[in-house]
Amino acid sequence: MALYNPPSVTVTESTSGTSTPTTVASSATSVVILAANSNRKGATIWNDSTANLFIEFGATAATNAFTAKLLAGGYYEVPFHYTGVISGIWSVANGNALVRELT
Repeated sequence: MALYNPPSVTVTESTSGTSTPTTVASSATSVVILAANSNRKGATIWNDSTANLFIEFGATAATNAFTAKLLAGGYYEVPFHYTGVISGIWSVANGNALVRELT
């Protein structure tokens, strides 16, 4: 059986040249942390609150159904290539989420 070697494949890494900061006020009801953005390369979220922040990849976050739980002072990096809406809810409304979206 002959050995087949396909031509080489070029992989280009996605890079970002823009970082857009936003501040989202804490809320005891679900709020949008980041709107869906097909140009998003990545994002970071810092929980600048003394309460827990529950992050959800979707339109509605809940304290019992979430993607990630950020403790007070916690930091989260959104997995690359996720461009959908991100919502959040705090266990108690105080402080903010400090967000950076990379495009």
